[in-house]
Amino acid sequence: MVTKSAIKLIHSLKDKKNRQEHGLFVVEGSKTIHELLASKIVVKTLFATQQWFTLHTKLLKSNIECVVVNDNELKQLSNLVSPQDAIALAQIPQNNFSEINLEQTFSIVLDGIQDPGNMGTIIRIADWYGIENIFCSTHCADIYNPKVIQSSMGSFLRTKVFYTNIAELFNDNKNVKIYGAVMNGKSVYETHFDNGFLLIGNEGAGISDELMKFVTEPISIPKRGEAESLNAGVATAIICDAWARNN
Repeated sequence: MVTKSAIKLIHSLKDKKNRQEHGLFVVEGSKTIHELLASKIVVKTLFATQQWFTLHTKLLKSNIECVVVNDNELKQLSNLVSPQDAIALAQIPQNNFSEINLEQTFSIVLDGIQDPGNMGTIIRIADWYGIENIFCSTHCADIYNPKVIQSSMGSFLRTKVFYTNIAELFNDNKNVKIYGAVMNGKSVYETHFDNGFLLIGNEGAGISDELMKFVTEPISIPKRGEAESLNAGVATAIICDAWARNN
């Protein structure tokens, strides 16, 4: 049976402040939880129907608190309009990029991506193209926002997302190329991509002036129609595909 305190805790984790205070985040949906349980992330509590537990007994670890709930209790716990059959409470992992050789990798850098849907989509795109590292400014949407988790479709488990001061990151890695997505740069189809950083700007404002000065390779997606701009997630996918053709 689920307690009122558990319901209150899970709903409180919609807010970043509470996630940081408790060091916890929420994952919903059988498929993503299946992947979560197979990952290195520590799952603290699992709320699910008896049928779900019966079907997934082999996935369960002895240190996980398992709480059997009915459909009505799932609705009380869930952040979704249509709750699925399992909800997990997991510990936020601590990521450290100090040992990554950034000169030998291709990484995505996000400057103020605020829409959780865009953030989740970009994480999913990185996973699709095998890009392991995403660096985010502190103004970006939080990876552990429930909407980001949902839209990433489990890809948050296979990518490493770091929140840091991007200007300092660039200053500390002056030998790394910085490809900046802008309106008037070299066509991505004429660019030979090496290892480096792919900098994607804010949905409305683009790359900030503070970070634009670090860009060594301004790149653009050629426009043929009349659309004013592209969604940040769509633009990231197109550029990552152009990069993948070279690598």
